[in-house]
Amino acid sequence: MALFQKLKGLPALLWLKLRKLIDYLLGNTYDYFLCFYPGNSGYFIQKLMKRWINKLNFDDHNIEKIKTLDKDNIVVYASKNKRVLDFLYYHTKLKSLDLPYPQIGFDFRFFFLLPVKRLFQIFLCHMDYFFHHFHFKDPYTTGYATKELLNGKSGFVCLIEEEDFYKRFIKSTPDPLLLLIELQKTIDKTIMIIPEGIIYITKPMRKDPTLADIFFGTHEKPGLIKLFFTMLKKPEKIRVELANPVNLNQFIRQPEIEQLDSEFQAHRLRNLLVDILNRQRKSITGPVLKSRQEITEDILTRKSLREDLAQYALENNLTLSKTHKKAAGYIKEIAANYNLQVINFGNWLLTWVFKNIFEDLVLNQDEISRMREKSTEAPLILVPCHKSHLDYLLLPYVMLRNNMPCPHIAAGKNLSFWPLGPLFRGGGAFFLRRTFKGAPLYAKIFAAYLEKLLYEGFNIKIFIEGGRSRTGKLLSPRPGGLAMLINAYLNGACDNLYFVPVFIGYDRVLEEDVYLKEIEGGKKTPETLKGLINARKFLKKKYGKVYMRFDDPISIKEYIREKNIDLSKTSREDYIKFIKSFGYKLINAINANAVVTPHGIIASAVLNCSKNTFAKKQLMAGVTTYMNILTFMNAELSDTLLMDADNSLNSVINDFISRNFIELADEDDDDITENTVFIVKNNKRAILDYYKNSVISFFINYAYTAVAILEADRFQFSSSDLVLRYTFLEKIFTDEFFFDEETTYEENISMCIKGFINDGILVPDSRLPDVFRITSKGLRKLKWFAAFLQPFFESYKTTLLYFEKYAVDKHGEKERIKKIHAKGTKLYKGKLITFKESLSLVNYRNAVNYFTKNGVNGSEDHIKIDYYKNILDRLLLLIAS
Repeated sequence: MALFQKLKGLPALLWLKLRKLIDYLLGNTYDYFLCFYPGNSGYFIQKLMKRWINKLNFDDHNIEKIKTLDKDNIVVYASKNKRVLDFLYYHTKLKSLDLPYPQIGFDFRFFFLLPVKRLFQIFLCHMDYFFHHFHFKDPYTTGYATKELLNGKSGFVCLIEEEDFYKRFIKSTPDPLLLLIELQKTIDKTIMIIPEGIIYITKPMRKDPTLADIFFGTHEKPGLIKLFFTMLKKPEKIRVELANPVNLNQFIRQPEIEQLDSEFQAHRLRNLLVDILNRQRKSITGPVLKSRQEITEDILTRKSLREDLAQYALENNLTLSKTHKKAAGYIKEIAANYNLQVINFGNWLLTWVFKNIFEDLVLNQDEISRMREKSTEAPLILVPCHKSHLDYLLLPYVMLRNNMPCPHIAAGKNLSFWPLGPLFRGGGAFFLRRTFKGAPLYAKIFAAYLEKLLYEGFNIKIFIEGGRSRTGKLLSPRPGGLAMLINAYLNGACDNLYFVPVFIGYDRVLEEDVYLKEIEGGKKTPETLKGLINARKFLKKKYGKVYMRFDDPISIKEYIREKNIDLSKTSREDYIKFIKSFGYKLINAINANAVVTPHGIIASAVLNCSKNTFAKKQLMAGVTTYMNILTFMNAELSDTLLMDADNSLNSVINDFISRNFIELADEDDDDITENTVFIVKNNKRAILDYYKNSVISFFINYAYTAVAILEADRFQFSSSDLVLRYTFLEKIFTDEFFFDEETTYEENISMCIKGFINDGILVPDSRLPDVFRITSKGLRKLKWFAAFLQPFFESYKTTLLYFEKYAVDKHGEKERIKKIHAKGTKLYKGKLITFKESLSLVNYRNAVNYFTKNGVNGSEDHIKIDYYKNILDRLLLLIAS
């Protein structure tokens, strides 16, 4: 060794002892570098790290990304910014989980973290190398880093650091990414680079830095004071995220990458990793925040919009200044005023409110993680069902609590009243009118606002049904909002859009009394300050649990590709057809993610398995039949049904008694037994129907099939005998229930028959293929399924009676519905129809829509009226008999 040559002048004995000491200290290797962290930093540092690490949440989905890697892979973690603290976190955390943990810190020097003995070994090793080569030893050029990676150790590289960039660019020091690329080209093993980020401050970045940002660092790159304050005071808000691993072997073999030399390959790799980390951070913090005024100016000064404004002024004989003023007024009416202080206040307030009124908020973290992953690629369009005003608040609340930015929310203008309006705007709500008819300039401004939100990268929440469902089931999709969003995508506002169907379900809705009044013909009460003050009464009651499910995000780019359609060249008619088809796909996805609650099952059995009086034994027989079908379908059951179905169902029965939905026939009954008799309260049937409709989507195909079997009017039939009636029912109830374009009638019938066989309702014929027989108990059970359609049959029959009486265009749209409702009320009082829940304005509107589209417009169409009436009368008689 060169160092030993310099020491040859020492006395022999002293020299021998010194050599033995150096050999003992260095061992058999001279590979000692400051970039290697052995993990023994001393008791105090390790204790501090473990205490801090335990306070940070490292989600299971992060662990899975590492566990799924091949054990032979070389693993390197990539961080955007250079922080020793990040390295120490991953080293300690992953080591404790027995996962590949970083030990080689590229361009790191762990001087103050290494024990004295280790530092002395490094000193001796490098001094010897210096005396021999006249420059210090480098872990890259000597092959140390590659050797350690090949020996199974994991690396850690930072992507953006001014000092390291200076060394690479000016002094031509080795680039760690270049080293990894060169290594990958010479080995069979695969190098997996895992982009990682520890987000210490999850607030969105500001466009203009504040004085605090200048002194203490930005949200993205906080200074030491800001960093340690966050670690000590708010460790629960720190977010740890791993992105999907990048396969380096696949990366360098891409045609556009393979043709580059290694240096430019490293440059492209660095850009890719930084982009992944930027997108990942944006999925948690949201886009850079701009003020409302800045957003407004950006929209109104767009060249394309200025041209539209000039054209509008010319066509309407207005001055340009008046048109500009009008446009600015529309933006003021529409735009949100996204404010972090308002959002944080809302988070605190809603936490208190929800704890008071709900028992629990049931979520699936895997679904949320999947949604967050997709948000790194493109803006999310959240498409929830709409059953309550709380839907506006619950979804943003859940996203914020799960480290995602609050979305911008499309809200009706009726909610813009003071003081809620300004608060909602601060929370991300933007307001729209119920209709854009007669307001072409308003429509253009609204479309431009949507485009701007998507261009900035904001997630948006829209209610595809338009308004709240008063019936418990989903409403037909409204194409307007979808059309504008997809049009914004086609105009280049973003590279892609991910639509996320979201189911939000309640054990009990707050507005049930209001819905009862509106369903039965009462006037909708407008939202006002007085109504807000009166809403405090809801805080005194408990409303059970809330269930939220997120379906797989649907890429609009992929969906258009699958449909093999060029929307830029289609006619307006085909474009609207495409939008409607996509809307039904979203609605079906929401239904597919619905959660079955005990309230929905009990309400279904109460209304379907009896008239007005029933014994508990009879009720539970219906419940058992429904539960068997749900189990066969692998339907998503509420956690209470999964944990203790009997207890949860009995609890709902008691709840319905206490809320006066049903009552004991004998008030002196102290204990409820299987022989206990109940009476359904007629004035509460509509509310029970609401809860029944919350699960009707699971049973509707079975109801169609059951009706078709009953109409066959024989105990032996084939599946082909059912197609005609099944098809008729699916078509007539197109606006009530939504069929899946991707499955055929025959497939649906076949699945239902299998479900009925599983429950013993049907048995296959032992001799003839595709022939089935109804069992002795099957007839009664088939009627329990067919009964789901009885109120709809009566609503549609009432509508036909209106058309039978009045000529075409006798009444306007609103007046016609009033007349039909009055007719239905008269029929109900005269006992010519049975079900009070059939007196539904929603059912009447859907019936009018179907009949007018199919040639029934007034008394002149008596042939078609008689045709439909005869069918409905026959089907009602079959179920009732």
